Amino acid sequence: MKGCEIVTKSPPDSQRLLRNALLCNALFSALSGLALVFAHNRIGTLLGLTENDSLTGLGVGLILFATALAFSARRSELKLPEASVAVALDFAWVLGSYVILFLVPFSTHGKWLIAAIADIVLAFGILQWLGIHRIRNFRQQREG
Repeated sequence: MKGCEIVTKSPPDSQRLLRNALLCNALFSALSGLALVFAHNRIGTLLGLTENDSLTGLGVGLILFATALAFSARRSELKLPEASVAVALDFAWVLGSYVILFLVPFSTHGKWLIAAIADIVLAFGILQWLGIHRIRNFRQQREG
């Protein structure tokens, strides 16, 4: 029929959501990590902490996580197991963030900051999860 054609997504199109979510997560994680490394005293004070040295280690960990995300996102064909690990780590971060809000006596500003960051990480996790399912659906349609 004229004007009624089936449009199928090409593999790069089916990967776009996941790739962009991984790259944005990598950027956010890298910037957060750099902030923790270079401004750990100021951030520690904002959070209401007295010992700031532990924030540097967290910052380095975030930079390493960001590097892994960026490497994964830059592959020509995304590896879904790698992306699934990123989703699991993001969800673990969110859960851990809300648990420590009740265990650590953060300042009011610190609690809001941690909750806001957890919400951003949750959004990345959800977008990555949706991207994984989009790719799986595309592969199933292609095979079926």
